[in-house]
Amino acid sequence: MSRVGNTPITVPDGVDVSISGRTVTVTGAKGTLDQKLPGGITVSHNDGTLVVERPNDSSEAKSFHGLSRSLIQNMIVGVTEGFSKELQIQGIGYRAVAKGKNKLELALGFSHSVNIEAPEGIEFEVPQQTQILVKGIDKQLVGQVAADIRKWRKPEPYKGKGIRYVNERVIRKAGKAAK
Repeated sequence: MSRVGNTPITVPDGVDVSISGRTVTVTGAKGTLDQKLPGGITVSHNDGTLVVERPNDSSEAKSFHGLSRSLIQNMIVGVTEGFSKELQIQGIGYRAVAKGKNKLELALGFSHSVNIEAPEGIEFEVPQQTQILVKGIDKQLVGQVAADIRKWRKPEPYKGKGIRYVNERVIRKAGKAAK
């Protein structure tokens, strides 16, 4: 039995959930998200709770059961609170500048600056030159945009320079040892 899949999802006030066929649409204060469920997974809406059910105990149905429940839960959290990822830039001369809410300019030691444009539903904040906040209602999209930004200059193991997630532990290597 899937412990994640069997847990009912509580729908808070101000959130509207509609189920049509295999598509679940969640509307809240911050926006609207929809998700198409994998084959066989059904969702029932009863008195402010959602219950995700699978048709049988095949291995495919079991694997999609917990996944579907987590995706719906993340949609509800996204339209009520939203998600954010925080990135930290380390290195001399490395900095970020916000060009509005959906554009970012990074100086990462290249001969040119790196311009990043946010997809629809994502916003950038730069509280300091070495800090970037990626915000949005879609957890998957927020994580992907943060990973794409980090990909421009991953933290290197010798000096630790690069873009990293906050509280990410970068294993450092010792440099050349002199005899």
